[in-house]
Amino acid sequence: MKVTEHLEKAKNPFISFEIIPPLRGGSITELFELVDELVKHHPPFIDVTSHSAEVQYEETPDGGIKKKVKRKRPGTIGLSVAIKNKYNIDTVPHILCRGFTKEETEDALIELNYLGIENVLAVQGDDKGYKKPTPAGKTTNEYANELVEQINNMNNGHYLESDLLDATPTNFCIGVAGYPEKHYESPNMKADLEVLKAKIKNGAHYSVTQMFYKNEYYFNFVEQCRKAGIKIPIIPGLKILTSKKHLTSLPRDFFIDIPEDLYNEVMEAKDKHIMEVGVEWASRQVEELLNKNVPSVHFYILQNAKPVNMLFKKLKI
Repeated sequence: MKVTEHLEKAKNPFISFEIIPPLRGGSITELFELVDELVKHHPPFIDVTSHSAEVQYEETPDGGIKKKVKRKRPGTIGLSVAIKNKYNIDTVPHILCRGFTKEETEDALIELNYLGIENVLAVQGDDKGYKKPTPAGKTTNEYANELVEQINNMNNGHYLESDLLDATPTNFCIGVAGYPEKHYESPNMKADLEVLKAKIKNGAHYSVTQMFYKNEYYFNFVEQCRKAGIKIPIIPGLKILTSKKHLTSLPRDFFIDIPEDLYNEVMEAKDKHIMEVGVEWASRQVEELLNKNVPSVHFYILQNAKPVNMLFKKLKI
């Protein structure tokens, strides 16, 4: 089922999750153990991230987030299909611009279509510190709106090779990113909304936001989107803060603000209680969002289900 259909048919609010594939050469067993924990909370879909270049964000055992230049995490497609078949849960593989030619992107989408995947999230991708050279005679999608256009073209039966006049249309539900505190490359929010509008014009069906720790950012963002004529569903994205290192790593790596109240609570807490502070803060965020009729919330969890399990013990959904 498509993400938009899940939103339309939901009788009660739901929470979805985003996970990251194992490192190259890693085992899928631990990842399945993570999903075993997540399915207890009945997510209608799970996002699976992708990494094109040599730059990766990793969560350290003590809760920090670090950026490394190393070989990528393969397996997004295989993992998405494995989860869908093993758990009967829809998956949303991330499709990236940078690091892949248009031909490679088309091949990946054809494979996903063959395998019954109905949803994709089209994102620009992070290649800071590394720029994969484009082979001679090939082109890439530099920005997400270009990638959305390519996916939408395939949904309409238009492939890269002009002689494929009888190509079978794909049927992807296309998600894109939204930025309540604006994308770091945008000069201002108005310009950032124009970028989102371009993605929608090219075929995007819904948006999921960058993480935020003050709901006011999300509500203001949605209001500005609606005033700008953006009508697609906008799913709020959250991440549970679990370490003092998050106070610096999250703003540095994701260009977001940590509210003073949350900062003070974390700084006053003993290390063993910081996760409890983060879970309590997230629970208040979720409750306020749901009280204002937000139909779903999306959690960025990477590879650790413990904070989410703690959160669900507090939530009344």
